[in-house]
Amino acid sequence: MDLYEYQARDMFESHGVPVLAGIVAYTPEEAKAAAEKIGGVVVVKAQVKVGGRGKAGGVKVAKTADEAFEYATNILGMDIKGHTVNKVMIAQGADIAEEFYFSVLLDRANRNYLAMCSVEGGMEIEELAVERPEALARIAVDPAVGIDQAKADEIVAAAGFAPELTAQVASAILKLWDVFKKEDATLVEVNPLVLTGGGDIVALDGKVTLDDSASEIRHPHHEELDDKENTDPLEAKAAAAGLNYVKLDGEVGVIGNGAGLVMSTLDVVAYAGENHGNVKPANFLDIGGGASAEVMASGLDVILNDPQVKSVFVNVFGGITACDAVANGIVGALNTLGDAANKPLVVRLDGNNVEEGRRILAAANHPLVTLAATMDEGADKAAELANSAK
Repeated sequence: MDLYEYQARDMFESHGVPVLAGIVAYTPEEAKAAAEKIGGVVVVKAQVKVGGRGKAGGVKVAKTADEAFEYATNILGMDIKGHTVNKVMIAQGADIAEEFYFSVLLDRANRNYLAMCSVEGGMEIEELAVERPEALARIAVDPAVGIDQAKADEIVAAAGFAPELTAQVASAILKLWDVFKKEDATLVEVNPLVLTGGGDIVALDGKVTLDDSASEIRHPHHEELDDKENTDPLEAKAAAAGLNYVKLDGEVGVIGNGAGLVMSTLDVVAYAGENHGNVKPANFLDIGGGASAEVMASGLDVILNDPQVKSVFVNVFGGITACDAVANGIVGALNTLGDAANKPLVVRLDGNNVEEGRRILAAANHPLVTLAATMDEGADKAAELANSAK
């Protein structure tokens, strides 16, 4: 789960990370009241889970409460990279002397954590990593030890902080590690971490990603942070059914078993679509190892309720769950859905008991189902059907 900036700020504050005042507002009137409460110069910041807010005009400095009202009026409802701004954070203005960068994240490739730190903050860290990689310190963090005082000192030294700042920055890093560890995060990032004119180190912006699996078990309060209002209803429906689903902007629904197979299927469908009106995959849906009638019905129910979907490609490799069980699942799902199943399905089966699986589908003779021998053939047929229904 990715948090909004205001949620990250509040979480930082609860763990003692130095932050400035910030109040979330949903209307221009609330923005004005927040600016009056904070006092002085404030920053009106669009709350969306995407970068590039400043370049899009979603971050404005307001010298008065009336200006905060005006800026909030303009920012609320703004579209930033496909994300509609429904709320803003009114943040206390900062007297910035210097800007730094710090993050700690889960490094899956190396099976540990990775801390990154730089005395050159404020810019896109991806640009810094490419253009001046030597300016970004990368320090491996042993999960069994974490970031203790010695590791924090190592990070600060590797980044090249001035001696008079090392103690303060190390202290902030230890508190940010506290957020990472105690909240079961997979990412905690501050850009910028600033030195104010008064000599204080402050986390001025924050990004936090929480581990959903850990949240379910150890942090039931994290559910309050879930942005249900802006969650795609199909994704919410799939999550409730325990399906791994991501909505995409296309016309061919895709169901597969195994993330690797589904990703390959998306590529093949996109390639086939170039010959059929440039149709594209409409979703990623991995039903995992099970393909029972219930699981298949849940998957088809989600996909068929997407108005953009014109056809569905079911691409399954029979392994632990054999192809005959998959075929029975498809037939059962279509019976369960009844009239709700109203878009053509192309089914490609391969692997364990494939002949029996194909026999079951052929015997069912469902008018919506077309059998395909190969993945390429199935993708091409699904793309053709989607294009003809556009």
